Amino acid sequence: MNKKRLALLLALLLACAMLLAGCQNNGNTQNTVTEAPAAAAPIAPESGEPFAAVENDKDFSALRTPGSQEEAYEYRTFFRPAIDGINQPYVGDTMPYYEDGTWYIYYLKEGGDSYNHSIYLATTKDFVTYTEYDNPILESSRSGGQDGWAGTGSVVKVKDTYYFFYTGHASSDIYEYMEKIMVAKGTAPDQFEKVEGWEITPPAELGQKRDFRDPQAYYDAENDVIHMTVTAAQDGKARILKYTLSGDLQKADYDGIIFTNTAKENFWNLECSDTFRIGDRYYLTYSAQDDTLWYAMSDTPYGPYGEAKRLDGKLFYAAKHVENQDGSYMVGWARRSESPSSTSEVSGWAGNLAVQQLAQKENGELALIPVKAVEAQFDKRRELLIEQDQIEIRAGSRYSYTDAFTAYESFMLKGKVTYTGKGSFGLAFDYNGQDEKTKIICLNPKEQKLQLTFNEGGTLITETAAALEAGKEYSFTYIQEGSAGIFWLGDEASLTVRLYGVSGKPIRLFTESNTVTWTDLREYTR
Repeated sequence: MNKKRLALLLALLLACAMLLAGCQNNGNTQNTVTEAPAAAAPIAPESGEPFAAVENDKDFSALRTPGSQEEAYEYRTFFRPAIDGINQPYVGDTMPYYEDGTWYIYYLKEGGDSYNHSIYLATTKDFVTYTEYDNPILESSRSGGQDGWAGTGSVVKVKDTYYFFYTGHASSDIYEYMEKIMVAKGTAPDQFEKVEGWEITPPAELGQKRDFRDPQAYYDAENDVIHMTVTAAQDGKARILKYTLSGDLQKADYDGIIFTNTAKENFWNLECSDTFRIGDRYYLTYSAQDDTLWYAMSDTPYGPYGEAKRLDGKLFYAAKHVENQDGSYMVGWARRSESPSSTSEVSGWAGNLAVQQLAQKENGELALIPVKAVEAQFDKRRELLIEQDQIEIRAGSRYSYTDAFTAYESFMLKGKVTYTGKGSFGLAFDYNGQDEKTKIICLNPKEQKLQLTFNEGGTLITETAAALEAGKEYSFTYIQEGSAGIFWLGDEASLTVRLYGVSGKPIRLFTESNTVTWTDLREYTR
């Protein structure tokens, strides 16, 4: 056999051996999945902060329904109580309290192991992560009675004693008063016992015994008295009342009505009211029943107040004020849908905890802005789906879409925007691959509104007023975790949104009947 034939034979034998080994190896490992290597950091832009190499992105491609995505989310900043068996509880009306570096967020817990939305507690140092207490702080009475349902209240410290004033909502109509103000006391902000026999009933001049709720208490140490506001109705109109209590709770004087609904809508209830001072102005906040958060201003404590104005839209509800040396905050809940697959409503009671910082403008008006610590956690810059960090989009009467960002499990978007026309523009979220089902955060110059719409603008979910001016540059920030998000347009407007079923899909810039320029675009994850 010559050398060429010998070499060819050896090569064939070697190839057969390698093929046999490969087949055997494949047979032994067909049920294993090799972990993908960590991706290298993308090439950094010529100027500015570099892109990050991230290893903790979740793959949502196998989760084909909004409900399955919702179950997979790990909520942290938009706190949601731990699942109870197969039941998911939610955060209802909040009652924030601050002491010694800790924020105590009491809340009506809806569902799960909570009996008749009893009052539970979560604490935080930074509004970024929360510690959940498993057991109720105040439980609705399981034997029924005046507090068969616990309602919203507040915590106040008087010397060495903590008082938790709350609403006792009767378990049935057989009781003379459907609602009374009740109290519990303790020696620590996480331990309370109900005080039997102590109560405040509606004053006779209200002419009704059903709507009398949401006590908010403030201690005046100099005079050893507690000032308390209560929401109620009189003659079919929503009111806010005031009481003065002695520090030992032995005396309660009714001071009268301090506020009556001023809106054109005839709201019958102004829930979760609160009063506070920023600078030389005094503010009253409340959530009008099934509507939005409102505020009114005064030059003196407890009024008289001017015309009330809205803050945010209908998906940020029951927010109350709390403050420390670093600022003032509104703590409420982000509304959810009864069905994540719905493309027509977001109207469920209770949802995720949501916190926004308050900013006071030169004229005294209030604005909601992102909490600094919440922004700071998003420190990993991600690549965009466009080549540059700026883009101009021109569009006629039909919607024009440009893929720009990615909807990770949690993320923050930032940028600046200007426009020249009258058509709407904003962020469009892919829901199911069909443009007509797109969910949109929309800046609408024609209506001077910031809106959340479903079905490519066909279904209005929520909106808030926004002063929009052609040619003016606006900065924006958008933070989303799971399906809960908040969009801030500088200090002009904020809008809390709920976007189910969008994770793992592109976020597009959209425009119609306008020319819009986006600059300094950034996306961050944590």
